[in-house]
Amino acid sequence: MPKQKSHRGACKRFKLTGSGKVKRNHSMKSHILTKKTRKRKRKLRHSTLVSTTMLKAIRGMISV
Repeated sequence: MPKQKSHRGACKRFKLTGSGKVKRNHSMKSHILTKKTRKRKRKLRHSTLVSTTMLKAIRGMISV
C-alpha cells in the first residue's frame, strides 16, 4: 500500500510549534480593507493558535 500524502494546501497555511500546537494566520486581511478599523487590521496581522476542536484534523493533514 502506498504512503499517505500530506495535504499540501494545509502545509502552506499551518505550522507546528515546538510544543506541538498548530499556528495559523488570520483571514480577512487581503482586500476590502477600507471599512475595517485600524485596530481590527492590526489584530489580524498577528498569528494565533488553532482551536482544540480542529487540532486533531489539521495535525493529521500536515504531518502524515
